[in-house]
Amino acid sequence: MRDLVRILLLASLWGSSYGLNDQQPITALRGQPLIGFGTWNLKISPSNTSDAVSLAIQVGYRQIDCAAAYSNEKDVGKGIAHGLTKANLRRDEIWVTSKLWNDHHAPWKVEEGLNKTLDDLGLDYLDLYLMHWPVGNTPGTSKLHFDYVETWHAMETLLATGRVRNIGVCNFSPDQLKRLIRFSSVKPAVHQMELHPYLQQDKWVKAHQVHGIAVTAYSPLGNMNPIYWGDEDPPLLLKNSIIVDIASKRNCTAAQVVLAWGMSRGTSVIPKSSHESRIVENFGSKECLLQGDDFIRIEELGKKHLTRFNNPSSGWGVHLFEGLDDS
Repeated sequence: MRDLVRILLLASLWGSSYGLNDQQPITALRGQPLIGFGTWNLKISPSNTSDAVSLAIQVGYRQIDCAAAYSNEKDVGKGIAHGLTKANLRRDEIWVTSKLWNDHHAPWKVEEGLNKTLDDLGLDYLDLYLMHWPVGNTPGTSKLHFDYVETWHAMETLLATGRVRNIGVCNFSPDQLKRLIRFSSVKPAVHQMELHPYLQQDKWVKAHQVHGIAVTAYSPLGNMNPIYWGDEDPPLLLKNSIIVDIASKRNCTAAQVVLAWGMSRGTSVIPKSSHESRIVENFGSKECLLQGDDFIRIEELGKKHLTRFNNPSSGWGVHLFEGLDDS
């Protein structure tokens, strides 16, 4: 009977409308701060990376988002250690997330990936460990064949070690997440995905509430990173006239408006910057108060410029994000 109820619940969640209840709020995972500091592409120099992370902690950020694939976890770890010392904080007063890369999806390599990350960061445990993509490859080959469910089962075993407090996923499609939940004993605590006013994915975000899965937005400032620039992209998000106008009316900066919008949805946001002024500015988004009309205008903005910037499908020979708003 319990299995039948579970199947019916899954069916209601993953139908064409994802089984929405628009009255249910989306909530971040308990203990996970709504704003965090991202470290992707933060490798201008090792000292710059460490200094930026340390400064972020001193400014007030209590969530640091890392990944093995960013190739900077040793420097991030130095920044965490320095920041904790300067801010007079204990390790358990901040939240640290990292991610398992595709080359460690083989079940027997999952713990190895965690050990490397913890060693590089200089930490005893992670608050959250995410599967970076639902795609796994064998080192030395280009074959992408490891089943993410098997990888997830290996991640589940890490919880008993105490070196990982929560596990989650990134970049899953509705069908992939449905399958993962169906064949696993531990559901993801968090799903990290690309979210910003140009890629709002409202139905997909709200659908996670049914299973109590928190959502974290990466690239919350949209196409401000040069790596996302292309000839046919929409205007830079922070220079979009609607965002600029809202910022002027609310006495905030454009970045603060966009981040405040993200947090208002109950999703945690993880902006990154190596510039002191922007690190401080982004953290100030917690004080930016938006009003009803602002949300309507931003919603229309998303309909006009619907764009996903991070999609490696063609390069990897796979089809990611199937069934989502921009597919």
